[in-house]
Amino acid sequence: MSFRRDKITKPIFSWARGVLPAMSDTEREALEAGDVWWDADLFTGNPDWSKLLKVPQATLTPEEHAFLNGPVDALCAMLDEWKIFWEWRDLPQEVWHFVKREKFFGMIIPKEFGGLGFSPYAHSEVVRKISTRSIAAAVTVMVPNSLGPGELLMRFGTKEQQERWLPRLADGRDIPCFGLTSPEAGSDAASMVDTGIICKGDFEGREVIGLRLNWHKRYITLGPVATLLGLAFKAYDPDHLVGSQDELGITVALIPTNLPGVKIGHRHLPSMQVFQNGPNWGRDVFIPLDYVIGGKERLGQGWKMLMTALAAGRG
Repeated sequence: MSFRRDKITKPIFSWARGVLPAMSDTEREALEAGDVWWDADLFTGNPDWSKLLKVPQATLTPEEHAFLNGPVDALCAMLDEWKIFWEWRDLPQEVWHFVKREKFFGMIIPKEFGGLGFSPYAHSEVVRKISTRSIAAAVTVMVPNSLGPGELLMRFGTKEQQERWLPRLADGRDIPCFGLTSPEAGSDAASMVDTGIICKGDFEGREVIGLRLNWHKRYITLGPVATLLGLAFKAYDPDHLVGSQDELGITVALIPTNLPGVKIGHRHLPSMQVFQNGPNWGRDVFIPLDYVIGGKERLGQGWKMLMTALAAGRG
């Protein structure tokens, strides 16, 4: 064993270390986000099965059970996948109204902000049940409760941002989407070319320090109907208005889609599925710094925020 390690494995590792590229900051943050749970035991090749069996089985609360057997069953009864897919190419308007009214878009948002405050398991069970009737409806319900403005606001938003936006997301007054994927880089945030330049500008009749944004995103689920876009971009501060660095890094901000310069493109049909999905652009869109999720202090921390939120689903 020691001969193989010292004479074969170590030289191979030393050679590989010299030819492989260095780990980037974004790669390191992705690896360090969250924890490895029981997965680490599995990949040792000698997992402790008793440790896994001791993990309590996920359960639903009475309120979550009632939701599954009430509003979810009612929604399923409203869904005709043949008509949704082949005739309407969309969910009917009564379904859109129903999922907003019954707070399907606010399942993970805490009750204090008007949401249902359900567990990730309950969210999973709701989406699973809806998917037996309509993939388009399941995706529509799933996305606002997955990675996006709602979860990022809950984890990293300022108190003022949470109080302003979470109630609107919970009751469907705002429909969210998240803009990461771009034509140039796919979902590789480190390679995206979307930018936000720190500068001064006029916003709602006053001069403030903010960001002038330019972006192009595509394959954004709920993008064609969204009123609030969570946008990932690279922030720069060439005039050093907020600090001494020129490049601040990946940042995430909230963009109301009715701001001047925001353009919503025609729908995609990914894999010929009819859930709402499409591109959007921004040209010289100005936002104040308090539209950055978490405020000024979170400039450049967008990738870490995204990876931390994604890590919540690893278990």
